[in-house]
Amino acid sequence: MNHVRNGGDLVVESLTALGAACVFGLPGQHALGLFDALRRSRLRYVGLRVENNAGFAADGYARTAGTVAPLFLSTGPGALTSLAALQEAAAASVPVLAVSSQIPSAGLGGGRHGYLHELVDQQASFRDIVKTVHTARTASQIPSALAAAWESALTVPYGPVWVEIPQDVLLAPTTVPPVTGLHAEPRPLPPRPELIAEAALLLAEAERPVILAGGGVIRSGATGELLHLAELLRAPVATTFGAKGAFPWEHPLSLQSWLEDRHTTDLLEEADVLLVVGSGLGELSSNYHTFAPRGRLIQIEADLGKLESNHPAFGIHADAGPALAALVDSVPAREPDGRAEKTAAGLLERVAARLDAQGLELERGLLASLRRALPDDAPVFFDMTILGYWAWSAFDARTPNAMHSAQGAGGLGYGFPAAIGAAAACPDRPVLAVSGDGGAMYSTAELATARQLGLNVTWLIVDDGGYGILRDYMTHTFGEATATELARPDFVRLAESFAVPAALTTPEDLERDLAAALAAPGPNVLVLPALLRMFAPTHTEPAPAP
Repeated sequence: MNHVRNGGDLVVESLTALGAACVFGLPGQHALGLFDALRRSRLRYVGLRVENNAGFAADGYARTAGTVAPLFLSTGPGALTSLAALQEAAAASVPVLAVSSQIPSAGLGGGRHGYLHELVDQQASFRDIVKTVHTARTASQIPSALAAAWESALTVPYGPVWVEIPQDVLLAPTTVPPVTGLHAEPRPLPPRPELIAEAALLLAEAERPVILAGGGVIRSGATGELLHLAELLRAPVATTFGAKGAFPWEHPLSLQSWLEDRHTTDLLEEADVLLVVGSGLGELSSNYHTFAPRGRLIQIEADLGKLESNHPAFGIHADAGPALAALVDSVPAREPDGRAEKTAAGLLERVAARLDAQGLELERGLLASLRRALPDDAPVFFDMTILGYWAWSAFDARTPNAMHSAQGAGGLGYGFPAAIGAAAACPDRPVLAVSGDGGAMYSTAELATARQLGLNVTWLIVDDGGYGILRDYMTHTFGEATATELARPDFVRLAESFAVPAALTTPEDLERDLAAALAAPGPNVLVLPALLRMFAPTHTEPAPAP
């Protein structure tokens, strides 16, 4: 049967020309033109079982590969099911390019025509979440719409974008020539020179400068510039939970990531000049909005909506990379006198003493076992689970872009499908996902995906019999927990029913068992029955007197 090129072919040709190598998704009736075209392209298809999981997988791929991840979706329910994943991509600035079908063109415009999956305005459901929305109403518009979306996704601040194409446009024959010359260049966002000059002067004159590095440093590939600047200034550096690996964990100037500890909050507040780069100082980075700086605040932020949104600052609207590079060229080097190193070491000693007093040996031991078992360059994806909450503060991500979690939007079910996406991006490295039993139930269908594709992804499920972190919160707030206890399957037998090797482990055996699972080819599941606790919160303590 001779094939006549159609709109679906234009989509895959355009994505290939733009540099895509892999597509995630799940087929549906209105999107069949998209999926049929895949078999005539060089694009690799990774199909998942639930649209939201497909969105999480695209997110994991984009974070790991450092490029745009296309996501193919159908209309109506198929598209809407991806909303939580796209919200996470938006909150964490991840470039996911969602391509959705639409009902036939005759049904567009808001009328009620009774088409299957019909929505009055499908775009309206996504406009508040994604960065930009694009529509291709004719075949000739498809390449340009995809190029504009690609450019938007990769222009800082990164983020998910939405393209929708009616079913008839995807299926109709087209005379548009094959797409070969399509390009999209993200717009740079350099700092204004006069702002850098003023910031450099403030930092040079500071007696107690401190740096708080956010996820924008990782995304801009500016970890080297961050290290150089910190050493020039002799400034201690803390990293947000989204910036794990941005600064060497054991460096003498490292404050690590204990942002939920009041000792760290105090130190940041006491800086006479605090440089915040690539962070909006949101809820988690500000110790639940208890942070109240007393010195000058310099904020470098690519997202204009986040610039000075929580604290007045000397604001610089710029990408972290070129801004840090400009500061490195502008600030004079200080003679080391050991004060900054002493400040950093003293903070970590106070944090450790607080933890030592809480009897948290099990939790700290588990995270240490995980760190020893995991190769330094192996990506790890934490779901919203107590061990993941611990990892935000305590995990040593030894390379940039190696630790990820759903702390952007905070939705359950992220860890395993995102790890599947990462495994598709780096097939030669093991990938680890960590979930609780509650979050794991969102993603068990994807065991079939991991098995079908033979991906090197290990899934550690910490089984505590329910929504452990919510149990902890409710007990602390109300004295007892409600609706947190769960019936759940035998996860070992469930995984084995998908032909995925699985085993129970213990805290004592975790390091050995996890190392073996990560070294084995293909997917693996480890189940760790354990009741974990969080360290005591400090944001509920009375703030110290000024």
